[in-house]
Amino acid sequence: AAKVDEARSVEAQLDRFGVTLVTAADAHYPVAIEAMDPDPPGMLFLYGNTKLLGAKSFAVLSSRSSPPAALDKVEKLAEEGVLNGEILVAGHDTLEYQRAAVVPLRWGAPRILVLDRGLFAALGEELKDEPFRTARLWRYQFDAFTDLAISATAPDLDYQKEGNRTRDRIVASLASRLDIVLANPGGNMEKLAGMALKAGRPVRISDMSVNYRTLVQSGATLLPY
Repeated sequence: AAKVDEARSVEAQLDRFGVTLVTAADAHYPVAIEAMDPDPPGMLFLYGNTKLLGAKSFAVLSSRSSPPAALDKVEKLAEEGVLNGEILVAGHDTLEYQRAAVVPLRWGAPRILVLDRGLFAALGEELKDEPFRTARLWRYQFDAFTDLAISATAPDLDYQKEGNRTRDRIVASLASRLDIVLANPGGNMEKLAGMALKAGRPVRISDMSVNYRTLVQSGATLLPY
């Protein structure tokens, strides 16, 4: 309760930017997260185009330290979804996420960015900075009219324990479909695939994953290339 009270006081400071704080008790907490995650984040800060939460969405996931061929596939799948009119959900601070998150910028398409740190820490004091260097090559400032940024972390915090894991769970939960390039056996991406399949979400897996047959047996479909 103290945490929520503290967040509410921060919320007042964020009003001028149009940032919304939603808690798990609020009626407008994202339904897609509750439908998939058995332990959803207690509160979320939403900044930007919240209409995207009702759109058909997808995420392209790949385990850390993915080789160049896997990163190329991430980018190709992101482009395929964007050109199909779907909304990409991605993080911003791993190479795997960045290769996907830059694609909508090239096409002037919206995206949902899930942050592993606070809004100010990621987007700057005026919430105007694109959060990673490659994105800045395509767009000078973060566009809150087009995109939506989501954080489960207090706005000023640069680091939160479990921040990466929480980010990944939100990304996966907000996606109507998961496309997975590399999922290390027993790793986080494999667990997210299992959560999505249990929730009845479509999951597509690449044969670049050594465990792709296991995931196909669990209900995933094999990516065609």
